[in-house]
Amino acid sequence: MSARVIVALPDLAATETLAGYLASVARPGDCILLEGPLGAGKTTLARGFLRAAAGDPAIEVPSPSFTLMQSYDTRIGPVFHYDLWRLDGSAALTELDWEEALDGVVLVEWPDRLGKLRPTDALTVTLRLMQGDARQAALVGWDDRLASMPPGLLARGENPPA
Repeated sequence: MSARVIVALPDLAATETLAGYLASVARPGDCILLEGPLGAGKTTLARGFLRAAAGDPAIEVPSPSFTLMQSYDTRIGPVFHYDLWRLDGSAALTELDWEEALDGVVLVEWPDRLGKLRPTDALTVTLRLMQGDARQAALVGWDDRLASMPPGLLARGENPPA
């Protein structure tokens, strides 16, 4: 079982810093599952990840809520950003090139809709709303890569996985 790492996100800059770190350790074949209620910051985290991965802080990253999937060419290879909020079930993923996307890096908002297609080796990032603009992220998976997470990202009292 993977360790759980808690990251305090007091503001947008902290979310972007976490996203940049995740982009720096992601590699082709990875899947990052973004969980949390509406407004928790899933799209914000994905946008920060994509901007860091592309090396372009101004790249346009629209929410894929209506298109269901957007793809990006980045320095780490192709990244596929899925928003499954409107998806009825995992069967529809075939039409969205799910199997092909898994060769790149995949970001998934609302991963509960993946059903049995949910990758077992994914990094799961669960975002929680806190007071004001603050959020908290709980990360599960990628123990080897999270072990090198800068201490400044960790919530007080947390240690990276050993």
